[in-house]
Amino acid sequence: MDQETKLNSSDTGGYEDGLSPYRIYTAREWSEFRADTQLTLSEDEVFRLRSMNDPISLNEVRVIYLSLSRLLSSHVEAAQELFHQRRRFLNIKSEKTPFIIGMAGSVAVGKSTTARILKELMSRWPNSPKVDLITTDGFLYPNAELEALGLMQRKGFPESFDRRAVLQFLSDIKAGKRPIKAPVYSHFSYDVLPDEYAIVDLPDILIFEGLNVLQVNDLPKDGNSVPFVSDFFDFSIYIDADEELIRHWYVERFMRLRETAFTDPGSYFHRFSKISPEEALKTAIALWEDINLLNLHENILPTRPRADLILRKGADHLVDQVTLRKL
Repeated sequence: MDQETKLNSSDTGGYEDGLSPYRIYTAREWSEFRADTQLTLSEDEVFRLRSMNDPISLNEVRVIYLSLSRLLSSHVEAAQELFHQRRRFLNIKSEKTPFIIGMAGSVAVGKSTTARILKELMSRWPNSPKVDLITTDGFLYPNAELEALGLMQRKGFPESFDRRAVLQFLSDIKAGKRPIKAPVYSHFSYDVLPDEYAIVDLPDILIFEGLNVLQVNDLPKDGNSVPFVSDFFDFSIYIDADEELIRHWYVERFMRLRETAFTDPGSYFHRFSKISPEEALKTAIALWEDINLLNLHENILPTRPRADLILRKGADHLVDQVTLRKL
C-alpha cells in the first residue's frame, strides 16, 4: 500500500494508550499538524538524501516530516525563550547553547535518512538556523583497539564506543565551546578515520544520531556523575519498526551492497562480493542474528520508552504511526 492510499484508508484518530505517557497518531492524523508549513525540499533533493533501500519520497516528507519540523520549531523557540528568561532572572550575559536532538533506533531502520531530511528542513526555516549533524559512529573505538579488547564481534554495542569522549563532546557543545572536533567514521573501511574530524562551530541545532544514544548506564552510587548521554538532549526521537521488517531490510541492504560498494577492492567487506549469493544470504542472516538482533534486544529497543517521539514504520518502510510524549 502506498502512502497516499494508506492515508486515505486510515480511520483511526489520535488516542491515548492507557496509562502510557504518550499520545498516538496515525500518519493521516499527524499530517494535519503541518498546517501551512512550506515544503522546501525537491524530489531530487529527497532522492539524494535518502539511504539505500529507503523509499522515502517527497510525499512522505510532506505527510510526516513537515509536521515534525513544525513541532521541533516550537520546541526550539520555547527553549530559546526559557533561556532568555533565565538569563534575565540570573542577570548573566552568557550566550544561548545549541538545541540538541538525539536520534536512536536499530541498524537498517532509516535513522540516517531521517536525520538528513530533518537537517535540511530545519536549516531552511525562515530564520535560517545553523544545523549540524553528527553520528556516533565516529566515537567507536578504532578497530585495532576493538581487536585488542576482544570487542570486534560487539562492534556497535555500548562498550565498543568511547563513552567518555561522547560525553565530553556533548558537554563542550552545551558549554558553547568553539570550534569542537568530532571524529569521523568510514563505512567503506569500517573504521574510524585517523586524524580526520568534522568541525562543529556553535550550531543553533545539533542532531546527534546513533544506535545507543538513549542508552542508560548503571546509576552512580555517589550521585556525582553524569550517567546518560541523553542528559544533554533537548528532544529525542526513536525510529521504530517490527523486528522482522528490520531483519528483512538489513538482509536486503547487505545483498545490494554486495553487488555495489563491496565490489571495490578497498572495501573492508570486499570478500563478501566474491562468495555465492547463497553464502552471502547465510552471512547476512548470521550477522543479523548474532550481532544486530542481539544489540537490538539488549541495548536499543529498551531505550524506546525514553524517547520524546517515536516514528514507527510499516512494511513499505514509510511511517504509519507517530507516538508523541505528553507534556
